[in-house]
Amino acid sequence: MALEQGEPLNVLASIRPLHSIVSAVMGETGTPQLLVTGSASPHAFSMRPSDARKLENADIVFWSGPTLETFLINPLRTLAGDADVHALADTPGLVTRPVREGGLWEAHDHEGEDDHAHEGEEPDPHFWLDPQNGIAMANAIADLLGQADPARESTYAANARAFAERVMALDAESQTRLRPVLDVPYIVFHDAYQYFEAHYGLSPQGSVTVASDRPAGTRRIIEIRARITGTDVRCVFAPPQFSPRLVRVLVENSSATSATLDDLGTDIEPGPQLYETMFRHMTDNFVSCLGA
Repeated sequence: MALEQGEPLNVLASIRPLHSIVSAVMGETGTPQLLVTGSASPHAFSMRPSDARKLENADIVFWSGPTLETFLINPLRTLAGDADVHALADTPGLVTRPVREGGLWEAHDHEGEDDHAHEGEEPDPHFWLDPQNGIAMANAIADLLGQADPARESTYAANARAFAERVMALDAESQTRLRPVLDVPYIVFHDAYQYFEAHYGLSPQGSVTVASDRPAGTRRIIEIRARITGTDVRCVFAPPQFSPRLVRVLVENSSATSATLDDLGTDIEPGPQLYETMFRHMTDNFVSCLGA
């Protein structure tokens, strides 16, 4: 990629949380484009001609990597040939965790895990839900943008530091707010939250599905429902796109309630504030449902 002196970068980010971090690092220097817009899921996204043009015109593309955005593997090769493409899953110092199986979990399945997926294990791609990973990505993004645009290198670095300060303050706030509900058991519909859970020490009991594009079988539904009705599971969390009817089936005739957890910030305006707002909403929903 050859950038003329003073020319702004044309930056594209794949999904909303990563786009938010890139937006925060770029600040007033420019506005990155977002590929997966609206309430679309990166697990099952179909590109339109306008999306192809975004790839063709990009100087730099940031995506999480091939584990999550499988739809991007071929287009990045065929449409973004002139762009610098960066998989943020490769960020130095990133905490990664192996993908968990769906179903019920015992305590050893989600407590005391290593900070990194072992060699050969598929890492869970929802790594942005650990605030320390958000900071690590912001620093890496600032370095990469500075290499492509040396005239604004100091601005990118300053913006990344400001982002880190805000996220550390938000993290401390969430630690305090979540402390009273750390031992309260719950079920998640879609296993997208283990980075958040592990960072704060929450107590998930299992997931109905591993990925939002893989429907749960009847046996799994019966198994999870038995755990909910037979124990003190307080809440069932589901992403906003999941069927509320199925959630109602799970909590029927039990003391559990249900709430929404949105790992992508689909109902938040895209931009530099989305990442922090998404974290606050997740903390709000955990505290509200588990503390009920």
